[in-house]
Amino acid sequence: MSQQETSIVDRLNERAPAFIKLLGGKVIEVDCQQQSCTFEFNIGQELCHSVDIVQGGFVTAMLDATMSHTAFGIEPDIVNVATLEIKVSFFEASRAGRFRCTGKLCKIGRSIGFMEAELFNAAGQLTATATTTAKLVRNKK
Repeated sequence: MSQQETSIVDRLNERAPAFIKLLGGKVIEVDCQQQSCTFEFNIGQELCHSVDIVQGGFVTAMLDATMSHTAFGIEPDIVNVATLEIKVSFFEASRAGRFRCTGKLCKIGRSIGFMEAELFNAAGQLTATATTTAKLVRNKK
């Protein structure tokens, strides 16, 4: 990671909302060239049902947060990302533990963005994916 990308990671983690901490999340990498952002999450059993299966809303929150932070990291003038539509596909149960989630910008316009994300468990298995269309609010210069 370049010094600029390291600075972006630090900025995103410093401004993380409380729910990111609830999910045990932190940004671990930003790749400006690939227009991607990677999160690590550590989900405890308190966010699970059926003993250790992460509730689907929390899986969705991990994917959504990663996509939004990708926009914030790659396009620094974006100050708000409001999800207009999100589609989540669950491939297998996401069980309590560590996850790695990578988001990518597909197409970003002035006020609308299209993003995608993939969620992997600690064994490297793909457990869920998402795509989103979002309303972007940019800093007025």
